[in-house]
Amino acid sequence: RLVEKFSIHGIAHITGGGFIENIPRMIPKGLAAEIKLGSFEKPAVFEELVKRAGLAKEEAYNTFNMGIGMVLAVDPAQAEDVLNEINQNTDDKAYQIGRIVTGEEGVILCD
Repeated sequence: RLVEKFSIHGIAHITGGGFIENIPRMIPKGLAAEIKLGSFEKPAVFEELVKRAGLAKEEAYNTFNMGIGMVLAVDPAQAEDVLNEINQNTDDKAYQIGRIVTGEEGVILCD
């Protein structure tokens, strides 16, 4: 439904390989995904796993999905409408977790 209603530029399923490997697959060369780490709820289980394993931030986000199962790249002008559509019409919880920026390709994790 979202693809029919909105301009969806990319979709990444966040599974094994987490943020670091999966998000760049949907982004054109010369662009990066800037992810704001405090912008979404992280289930306590991930925080505990990271703590017990002693993982660095980048390693944790590369290994686990940290509570994010899918990432959509959408037109910034439609972001709020896409969030509302998901949050009001599904059992899923959607967040605006970042933005696409010009620069070194990959994922930039921002506190």
